[in-house]
Amino acid sequence: MAAHRKPRQRSLSGHTARTAATTLALAGAATATALDGTGHAAPDLTPAQVKAKVDELYHEAEVATEKYNGAKEQAGEAEKAVDELRDEAARRMERLNSARGALGSAAAAQYRSGALDPGVELALSSDPDQYLERAALAERAGHRQAADVAGVQKQLRQIEQLREEADGRLDELQAREAELKRHKKTVTAKLSEAQRLLNRLSADEREGIFGAGGAYGDSGSGGPGALPDGSAVAAPNSRAGAAISYAYRALGRPYVWGATGPNAFDCSGLTQAAYRSAGVSLPRTTYAQIDAGRRIPRSELRPGDLVFFYSSVSHVGIYVGNGRMIHAPNPSAPVRIAPIDQMPFAGATRVA
Repeated sequence: MAAHRKPRQRSLSGHTARTAATTLALAGAATATALDGTGHAAPDLTPAQVKAKVDELYHEAEVATEKYNGAKEQAGEAEKAVDELRDEAARRMERLNSARGALGSAAAAQYRSGALDPGVELALSSDPDQYLERAALAERAGHRQAADVAGVQKQLRQIEQLREEADGRLDELQAREAELKRHKKTVTAKLSEAQRLLNRLSADEREGIFGAGGAYGDSGSGGPGALPDGSAVAAPNSRAGAAISYAYRALGRPYVWGATGPNAFDCSGLTQAAYRSAGVSLPRTTYAQIDAGRRIPRSELRPGDLVFFYSSVSHVGIYVGNGRMIHAPNPSAPVRIAPIDQMPFAGATRVA
């Protein structure tokens, strides 16, 4: 009997999620703009009030983004587990079919031999000694056959267990994919609302509240003291130095939620990619990255340390010294250098 596998369940790809997010965000912004003045517009807000509300929306979107990243990672793990379990079940089924074939051949041979009652065979035998020798061999063969049958039964139980486990992991995968959709909906709604508010401001007003380069810190091309390659940063070791250099090379790259580089990043995607370039594997999310190394107090920060923000541990950057970090802020600004005291400090971790 051939082994049959269930159709493979696919999780959302990073590219698909990012494309959908961008499309939905732009569509949401365009729709909201078209509705302004038709009874759907929010009350007039000052530029400062817009900035405060946009900051809040971006933070809420980033919290949802990190939850999305975590669910996506778990979905990938569950999908891999389902595939491995199904593959193992298929391999075992092939072995089981071979064992069944061998048992069937033995049973057919026994039938063709016309097995007689042992007492009759002994009575009819012209050589009782030879008969007894054959009988002993047959008994041992019977024991082996019984063991083969028991082996087949055991394989059947194992295959059933594998299939049940695969079904359980498939349920987990489907739950994670439903979670992905919920977080994606939250992120796109927050980003669309933020864009709608920003669209109500003039270019001069946006520049007045966010600065010429956008929100949160120095321009992507490097602010005061910024060095394009990070070579002047006194990194404590080669791994931290490699991660810092990667972060400097990423300056100016856009923020895209769910992105891990090399052309776009979200906050934890940037830190993960930077340390991956240094040969250090980090988890995908901020709330996992903070536990990926040794916690250190703010007073002991050194270049290469990861710095985290907000009580929800929803933002992360790479410390580069002098109270500054490189981070991917939000959709309003590219990867940039910024002071670490611009957001509520939540902790720091040394991973290299």
